[in-house]
Amino acid sequence: MLWPRFGRMMQLGWPEMTKQEALMRFWGDAFDVTVNVPDWVALERHISSRLRAGDGFSLATINLDHLVKLRQDRRFRDAYAAQDLVVADGNPIVWMSKLAGRPVSLIPGSDAILPLVRIAAAHHKTLALVGSTDDTLAAAKTYLEREVPGTRIVATIAPPMGFDPVGGSADEVLDALQAVDADIAFLALGAPKQELFAAYGRGKLDHVGFISIGAGLDFFSGAQVRAPAWVRAIAMEWLWRAVSQPARLIPRYAKCFKILPVELIHALKLRFGAAQGTPAREGK
Repeated sequence: MLWPRFGRMMQLGWPEMTKQEALMRFWGDAFDVTVNVPDWVALERHISSRLRAGDGFSLATINLDHLVKLRQDRRFRDAYAAQDLVVADGNPIVWMSKLAGRPVSLIPGSDAILPLVRIAAAHHKTLALVGSTDDTLAAAKTYLEREVPGTRIVATIAPPMGFDPVGGSADEVLDALQAVDADIAFLALGAPKQELFAAYGRGKLDHVGFISIGAGLDFFSGAQVRAPAWVRAIAMEWLWRAVSQPARLIPRYAKCFKILPVELIHALKLRFGAAQGTPAREGK
């Protein structure tokens, strides 16, 4: 079967499991992740349904860097297994889904913030911004409240250096979220911290939605400059970022390119029905 074998997805019933077989999937020796929110319409449907019911959730945005980390980090694998919703963040994920015959839409965390804030406002839900710096969060709060009438941001929390996403400092943030009755927490902590915290918080506050968004709030505040729209349109944002921060991003992208052959083979296996049963072990 082609659905994830770990974490919350095991709670699906048989009809839902059958539906999962048609979705894009990524796997390795110890992980199996399905992009179970394939497009923007599905994203709105899932989030709106959860908000109407008062149910919490955690949402991750899978990309090549995450696939590298899933191979290397057991805690990251466990955190991903606990995510309720997974979207495609990155053109390589989208391209591989098309190669596999299971196309998904590009939904970067940064681009999803405003639509999700609009959905929250429509349902009269409260928001919290977690991560980055106090100045960035204050500027992002001002921007979001200006852009989306009805937005209610009830907390901005910039965790200190050394923040432990599954320890005592995480409990302090969760206590603060509970104190202000936040319905959704946007997490701008970077991977793997934001996914670790989302999984940890999901187990503590089951009514809160945790959404991992990376550097999205930095773009709103002006703390970081995003690639121009035309650069994003030709799928070259990664190159723009690499040139902007070569010391940090070139080694990261090199690791991403290294796993591409295996991921392309997996996509072809999905396309031709050769990925049934236990996930194939990767070549070394």
